[in-house]
Formats: sequence, C-alpha cells, structure tokens
Amino acid sequence: MNIFSLHPIRQQTDEQLMLRVGAGSDAAFEELYRRYARRLQGFFFRQLGGDEDAAADATHDTFLRLFEARDRYVEGQRVDTWLFTIAYNLCRNHYRTDAYAADYLATLDAEPVSTEDIEIEMDRETLKRALANVLDNLPPPLRLLFSLRYEEELSVPQIASVLDIPQGTVKSRLHKTMQIIRRQLAQFKV
Repeated sequence: MNIFSLHPIRQQTDEQLMLRVGAGSDAAFEELYRRYARRLQGFFFRQLGGDEDAAADATHDTFLRLFEARDRYVEGQRVDTWLFTIAYNLCRNHYRTDAYAADYLATLDAEPVSTEDIEIEMDRETLKRALANVLDNLPPPLRLLFSLRYEEELSVPQIASVLDIPQGTVKSRLHKTMQIIRRQLAQFKV
C-alpha cells in the first residue's frame, strides 16, 4: 500500500503533500495552493505597497518556483518556511528594483520620523488605524520582519531561515522595530 493513499489529501500534512508534489501529484500541489495562496497574497499585498496585481503575480511566482524546485525538497523540511523564503526573496528582488535596499541599513540607525501631536480619541479603531499607518511607514525590510513575526506568526528561527540571517540579528531588528512602533504610538501609552 502506498503511503500517499493512506489519508485523503486534505488531511495530509504539508510535508506529505510536498512529497506528493515531487512525485507529480497535481492534486497535492493544488491543496498546497489552497492552504497558502491567500496567506501569501496578503503578505505580498502588505509588502508590495498595497498593489493587488503585484501581490497576485508574486503569489503565482512563488508557487511556480516551488513547483520548479519540487525535486529539491528535503523530507522533513517545513513547507511554510520554504514558501516564505521564496516569498522573501521575491520581495527582496522587488525592493532592489525599487531602490529600497540602498536605504535599508541607513534606516536601521536613523531615528524614526516623529508623528504630529494630534488629539486622538483612545478607542480601539483609532489605535488600529494609527498602528496600520505606522506599519505602512516603516522601511520595507522592517515591515517585512514585523509581518513575518506578528502577522504570519513565524518563529524567530523560522524568520532567520527565511531571511538567511542569524537569530540574534532577527531579535535585535525586531526590538528596533518595536521601539519605533512604541515611539510612534506614544500618545496611546502602549
């Protein structure tokens, strides 16, 4: 009996599905797409400046690259980490073409732009809008890091793997990002 026939496709783990994709299963590829396409498209939408078309294209490119590399999948490797590594690399390429990469290191040491002192009502929606605004104005690499950790809920080791940087660097950049957010939202006493 084949290992692939033991469980219906929707009950299989991502890793089992990826093994099936490597063996040529279109159904397994479609199931991975069903599981991750919406999440990746939201990730790209946030990282690529709210451009729906660019987000859709990048999502399709991510799955195309996954499919093209299916024979390089190593059993036991987390599929979500692999997908977000591909997604990160696509974002990084986009940032390079849009000249964001040159400003990246300078923004890490720069003081954040202070917000205007505006009377803000302390309700949940106002805070939510203010946080969204702060996130939109973060440098793209810091916004990416925040998104991977707090929106996509990847662990520090997973982020380090996706970004190919040491875990300590991930932690220090997350700390810097949170400092910026706290300063920008100081009027909320968060």
